[in-house]
Amino acid sequence: MRAIRRFTVRTSLPARLARLDALSANLRWSWHEPTRELFREISLDGWRATGHDPVQLLGWVGTERLEQLAQDDDFVARVDALADDLDDYLSQARWYQSLEDVPESIAYFSPEFGITSALPQYSGGLGILAGDHLKAASDLGVPIVGVGLFYQAGYFKQAISREGWQQESYPVLDPDGLPLKILRGADGTHATVALALPGGRTLHARIWQATIGRVPLLLLDTNIHENSDELRTVTDRLYGGGGEQRLQQELLLGIGGVRALAVYSELTGAPAPAVYHSNEGHAGFLGIERISRLIAEGLGFDEALQVVRAGTVFTTHTPVPAGIDRFDVELVRSHLSGDLVPDVDVARVLELGREEDPAIFNMAQLGFSLAQRANGVSQLHGKVSRRMFASRWPGFDPEEVPITSVTNGVHAPTWTSPILKHLAERELGTLDTTRCDWDSDAVSDETLWAVRREMREALVQEARERTRVKHVRNEGTAPRWVDEMLDPDVLTIGFARRVPTYKRLTLMLHDRDRLRSLLTHPERPVQLIIAGKSHPADEAGKALIQELVRFSQEPDVRGRIVFLENYDISMAKSLYPGCDVWLNNPLRPLEACGTSGMKAALNGSLNLSILDGWWEEYFDGKNGWAIPSAHEQMDAAERDAFEANALYELIEHQVAPRYYDRDERGLPTAWIASIRHTLAAMSPELSAERMLAEYVDRLYAPAAKAAAIAAADEARAARDFADWTGRMRDGFGQVEVQHVEVDGVDVPPVIGDEVRVRAFVELGSLRASDVTVEVVAGTITEEGDLRHTRRFALEPVGAEGMAQRFESAITMPAAGTFGYTVRVVPRHPMLASDAELGLVAYAKV
Repeated sequence: MRAIRRFTVRTSLPARLARLDALSANLRWSWHEPTRELFREISLDGWRATGHDPVQLLGWVGTERLEQLAQDDDFVARVDALADDLDDYLSQARWYQSLEDVPESIAYFSPEFGITSALPQYSGGLGILAGDHLKAASDLGVPIVGVGLFYQAGYFKQAISREGWQQESYPVLDPDGLPLKILRGADGTHATVALALPGGRTLHARIWQATIGRVPLLLLDTNIHENSDELRTVTDRLYGGGGEQRLQQELLLGIGGVRALAVYSELTGAPAPAVYHSNEGHAGFLGIERISRLIAEGLGFDEALQVVRAGTVFTTHTPVPAGIDRFDVELVRSHLSGDLVPDVDVARVLELGREEDPAIFNMAQLGFSLAQRANGVSQLHGKVSRRMFASRWPGFDPEEVPITSVTNGVHAPTWTSPILKHLAERELGTLDTTRCDWDSDAVSDETLWAVRREMREALVQEARERTRVKHVRNEGTAPRWVDEMLDPDVLTIGFARRVPTYKRLTLMLHDRDRLRSLLTHPERPVQLIIAGKSHPADEAGKALIQELVRFSQEPDVRGRIVFLENYDISMAKSLYPGCDVWLNNPLRPLEACGTSGMKAALNGSLNLSILDGWWEEYFDGKNGWAIPSAHEQMDAAERDAFEANALYELIEHQVAPRYYDRDERGLPTAWIASIRHTLAAMSPELSAERMLAEYVDRLYAPAAKAAAIAAADEARAARDFADWTGRMRDGFGQVEVQHVEVDGVDVPPVIGDEVRVRAFVELGSLRASDVTVEVVAGTITEEGDLRHTRRFALEPVGAEGMAQRFESAITMPAAGTFGYTVRVVPRHPMLASDAELGLVAYAKV
């Protein structure tokens, strides 16, 4: 028989160990090594059996072990010291507290958060990034509040069958047994939010809170008795269900999330957020809820929109249209037309999510419409995004599209191996591996190489154990060869990620005989450790996994290549440090960032990757290898063949020789030099702290300032800006550059000469103060297009007939052949970009 519900009974701690409760409840333990070591000491077997979950561990060991530890004065002293350290961490000022003119509170919305495997609310890179964002915020003292959903079955657990096919299971989670607590009202009842749905239904959600160091994370859960059986399952699975369920999840995340923040502020006294950050488009409806609230306070739709836009940041993560959530427009209309967001003009909302297909509502378009500041997640991804969404800003070159980039980072304390941390602590005096002098003689080549081998050996042992468990489950016993598979002294290449087709899991299988020769080379063998999950609905992705698993089972290679099932945070913490080389071979430019290679680099692993995502900007020739990319227009099969052969060539002729080239001490000195360079040059750059500092400086602080201006004095500035924006949209079509005069080019000017430019512009109903008239000059291509442009503003001089005259002298900065044009763009102090409104008028030829 099956249980219909489950519940968890938590252990009762001895009085002397009472502070273990605080240490286990605050998820700082997921990256604070001394606290993790304390829990491992309670029971190493229990730590492993409970999936590194201290809440479960304290119940697993039983009262007898806890009473024994309570009599150990040294252990009790360590508990108290770590609890004191946590108190100091939570209360002391940090980096953010040294800044001025920064927001008092920032809301960070994401559909998934990867904090720890003990809280399985993530599927892949988006969630892991969100988790690292919160952890870095805690370490830096950035006052972020996370907002997400609680999924009753998380994503899914992956098992690989005897035939190599991915099988999914969805164990139901008991939130009472997780590091969570219910947000409760003054009367002790659980706090909830409610959303009106079509058909007179109401969706209720209670609010769970996780504590990530200094950062609260609010998670909304619909599995409560107030809901019907149908609505209880709205948050049953991450990225599960059909279109309506997915829409309801995103309405709950965005609209319910804003309401949850209001409840949280009311109950705790926390300040209301000054900035709202939507991590991908899934949370886009947060802006609609905020507009609804502002309308209730007396603003019109356009005025409320300007207040919301000023304080919203939107991060796009996808470089392909297929990665964007898109809903039937009538389904969205039916959900918004009732009492969900009172007094909001639904037609206006649908316009905000408009795309080329009028039957579709596009969540990325909604995200851009509701955020004045937007970014991609690497420099290349920013470039791709500007081209991908350029149609929103017609008339502007892609490089002018107002989408910037903040390259992702990873949380070093989470992803750096304890083995490497302890080396840094012993030899360099700190656990912070991002601030070490890795070129120091204090760390010898012998010591560094020994540590790298120790990490590799730990991975080999874990891979054997995971493979053994799989065989026992599938066949009842594990074959003998499992005990000898892989070798801690062989060059180890890792590859782990989600398995959409563009990431090309099986590119390595393009020439199987060539791969076999690399794996079984008598002098320079290579071994591959691979992991990854395919979306349950992606049959093509599952077929790729099966193809690779079947190859790995062939007798001549099965000791050199293995696919590990159920890739998650716990596995990743061994996989990244244990690999000598991290492989990434997506179809360029479809990898937005690809942070797995960053995590490997933090541990001294070298990268072998297509120049895509983060690797394009950080590859320097000393920290790994760049796989040459075929032309993007090449036939897919030809492109795979070209890049697979390039991969084989690099491994055979560069990677393996450098790894196996040893000196008289048996050390690969050139390889070790690359390890030192990677750790020294890349660790600070790849850290989530660097990433978050960029968000604060370039996005959060400007957004908070703009939001404060917009909302001040009963939103007077927002009202004026909304009126001005309406005038511009109505009147800009009348703007015309009638003609342009240039003095000083009859004789070719030399560097330093001045050229005077006059433009005569018909403004219609607009004023000269509404616009910027500028010369855009640069080099010119054979086709007549401008490149490497500079802009020079012209000053208004006065009216001449029906036109306004604008004029300035421009000093010639360089020699060469140049082209120019004159254009008119809107000008207003509340614009974050000249291109923001998508309005521009050019001089005609």
